[in-house]
Amino acid sequence: MVLPRNDPPRKAKPSDPVASQQRQLEAFHLPIDGPLTTQQGVVIPDNHNSLRAGLRGPTLMEDFILREKLDHFGRERIAERVIHARGAAAHGWFECHRSLSAFTRADFLQEAGGRTPVFVRFSNLTGERGSADTVRDLRGFAVRFLTREGNFDLVGANFPVAFVQDAMKFPDFVHALKPEPHHGMPQASAAHDTFWDFVSLMPETTHALMWLMSDHALPRSLRMMGGFGVHSFRLVDARGGAHFAKFHWRPRLGRHALLAEEAQRIAGCDPDFLRRDLWESIARGQHPEWDLGLQLVDEARADELGVDLLDPTKLLPEELVPVQSVGKLVLHRNPENYFAEVEQVAFNPGHLVPGIDFSHDPLLQGRLAGYGSAQTGRLGGPNYQQLPINRPVCPVHHFQRDGAHCMGIARGPVSYEPNSLAQGGEFRADGGQQGFQSLPGPVAPTKQRKRPPTFDDHFSQAALFWNSQSSAERDHLVAAFVQGLARVESAAIRQRAVDNLAHVDARLARKVADALGLPPPDPRAAAGRAGFRHPPAEPCGATLDRCAALSLEGVPTGIASRQVAILVASGVEVGAMKVLQQALHEAGAQTRVLASHLGVVTTSSGQQLLVDQTFSSAPSALFDAVMVPAGAASADSLCRQGEALNYVREAYRHGKALCLIGEGARLLAAHREADAVPGVVRGRNDPTDRLPMAQAFIQAISRHRHWGRAQAELAPD
Repeated sequence: MVLPRNDPPRKAKPSDPVASQQRQLEAFHLPIDGPLTTQQGVVIPDNHNSLRAGLRGPTLMEDFILREKLDHFGRERIAERVIHARGAAAHGWFECHRSLSAFTRADFLQEAGGRTPVFVRFSNLTGERGSADTVRDLRGFAVRFLTREGNFDLVGANFPVAFVQDAMKFPDFVHALKPEPHHGMPQASAAHDTFWDFVSLMPETTHALMWLMSDHALPRSLRMMGGFGVHSFRLVDARGGAHFAKFHWRPRLGRHALLAEEAQRIAGCDPDFLRRDLWESIARGQHPEWDLGLQLVDEARADELGVDLLDPTKLLPEELVPVQSVGKLVLHRNPENYFAEVEQVAFNPGHLVPGIDFSHDPLLQGRLAGYGSAQTGRLGGPNYQQLPINRPVCPVHHFQRDGAHCMGIARGPVSYEPNSLAQGGEFRADGGQQGFQSLPGPVAPTKQRKRPPTFDDHFSQAALFWNSQSSAERDHLVAAFVQGLARVESAAIRQRAVDNLAHVDARLARKVADALGLPPPDPRAAAGRAGFRHPPAEPCGATLDRCAALSLEGVPTGIASRQVAILVASGVEVGAMKVLQQALHEAGAQTRVLASHLGVVTTSSGQQLLVDQTFSSAPSALFDAVMVPAGAASADSLCRQGEALNYVREAYRHGKALCLIGEGARLLAAHREADAVPGVVRGRNDPTDRLPMAQAFIQAISRHRHWGRAQAELAPD
C-alpha cells in the first residue's frame, strides 16, 4: 500500500530548464543600492563632477572614472548611434562673407567670397532609427567644414544650451531620457517617470527643459530650424590673441514650428515628414540656406558680462553681445546612399583646424573624450575615418597602420617617425605657424571635483526664456509641461517638477500645478532637495527682462517652399483658383489639389481637374495654408463632407492662413459675418478681386501662424 506523503513541495531540480535559466539570470543581477562604484568595484566619491585642474581649468585625462563612464556609454548600443540615431543629411557649401583674419587664422574664414564644401547632418536626440521625425525633442545640427587644413566639425544642436553642465552627468541624462530599461518604453518621448525624476532632481536642466517644452522642440521643417554650437569655443589669430566664440545658424526661411497636436498627427501619417521635406526641397532646387553668425568676446572682458561662458547651460544674450553675420550655408545636393553617407558619417567635436580651439567648458571637454571612442566602437574599428564620407579633402599623412576595416594602402617599409628610409628626418611644421597650436594658458595647480560658484544659477536664464515668449508660446509651454507630466505615474515626481518651476515663474508653476491637480508649488521645497545648489548673489542675465531672439514670432519671412492645400469638388470654379495658384508658385510656394477621391473632378466649365491627393492621405497638418475656391456646387458638396469641413476647421484652429473664394466661405460659416479675422482672406469670384486677394493670401502665409483668432482654443489658461 502506498501511504500519502506530507512532504513539502520539492524544489525544482537543477535539470529544470526554466529554473536553471532563472538562476543564471539571478547570478548576473546587479545591486540596486549601496555606494556607486566603478566596474572594478572602486567607490566613486563624486558622480557629478569631472576631475579638473582648478575650478575653471581643463578636464584631466587621468580621470579614469569619467573615461570608464564615457567609454561604456559610447558602446552600449550595437550598430545604431546611442543618441542622434535618426538623421537626415545633405551636401553643400559655406561662403565666407567677410574676412575674419583679425580674429582667427582658420583658413576657411580668411577670404571674403571663399567657398568651403560642407556636409550637414540633422538628427533627433532621443528616438531610435525607426522613430518618428516630429516628436518633441532636441535636434542635432552637425556641420562638417572640409577645409584645406583638415575637417572642422561643429557638432551643435537646435537649442543654444545643454541639459547638464559636466560630461559626468551626460550618460545619466540620456539614460533617464531613453526608454525605461525594464520594458523598453516609451520610444522617443520625455513623458515618463525616469526623465522627470532626473530633471526634477537636477535643477541645472531647467533652462534646457524650457526649450524642450517650447515650440523650438517642434520645428516645422529642418530648413526652418536654427542651430547653435552650444559651447564656447576660442578663435585664435595669427599673433596668438584669442576671443571666445559662440556659433549661430539662422535659417533664411525664418524659424517656424509645428503645434504639438500637428506633430503628433504627422508622426502617424508621415513619420518621415522632416526628412522628406528636406530631401524634396533640395531635389526641386529650393536649396535651404542659413546665415552663420558669431558672438565674439575678448577673453579679457569675458568676466564683465555676468554670464559664465564655460557653463553650457547658459546662453549669451544678444542684447549683451550682438551676433555678427559672417557667412552663408547652402545645402544643394542630397546624399547618393543613405547608409554610406548619413549613417557612416562620424562627427567629432575634437575635429578642429588651426585658428579654432576649445574652451574649458567641462561638458565640451568630456565630449572630446567620448566621441572618438563611440565612433570607433560603432563603426567597428579605428579606421572609420578612411570611409569616403569621413575623409578630408586635404592631403593626409601619418604612420597609423592596419586595424579593422583598413581601406588605405600604405606603401613602403616605414611606419614610424623619425626615419631615414622614407622622406627622412622628423615631420615638423616650420616656424611654429603651421599646423594646430593649442592656445597657451595657465592651468591651476589644484586638482578637484568641483564646479565654479557661477555655475550654480540654474533659474535666471530659464526665467528670461519664459519672459521672452509671446502669449501663445507661453500657452504652448504650459500645455507641453502638463502633457508631459500627466503621463508621469509618481505624484512625488510631478510635485518636484512644479516646485522647480516655481523658481522660474510663479504663474507658470501655478498653471501647471492646477492642471495636474497638485498642491500649490513650493519653491522652498525645491531648494531643500538634493541636487539644488544655491545660486550666486548676481544671477546670470538678471539685468535683462526679455531677449527677442528667444521667441519664434517675428517679422514675415516670405513663403518659399510653403505647402498650400486646395480643396475642391465637382463644380469648382477654377478662374480665380488658377490666378492664385500662379501667384503662389511665383512666390515659391507649392500647391496640391485635394478632393475626396483621386483621379479628376469636373469644373464648372466642364473641364477635368486633376486631383493630387485626398483629404485623408494628406491631412491639414502637412500644409501651411488652405484655399477653398469658388463654385456653388463644389461648396455644397464639400459642406456635406465631414472630412472637408474638419480640414478647414482644423487649419483655422491651428492658426494657419485660409483663403475662401466666393461660395468657398461656406466651409467656415461660423465666422462668415466677421469683419476681419486674422489670417482669413475672403474674396469675390471677380476678376478685379483676384490679384489683391492673392497678395493678401501670400502676406497671411508669410506670417506662418495667426494666434489672435485661436489662442484660447490651443492651451489651458
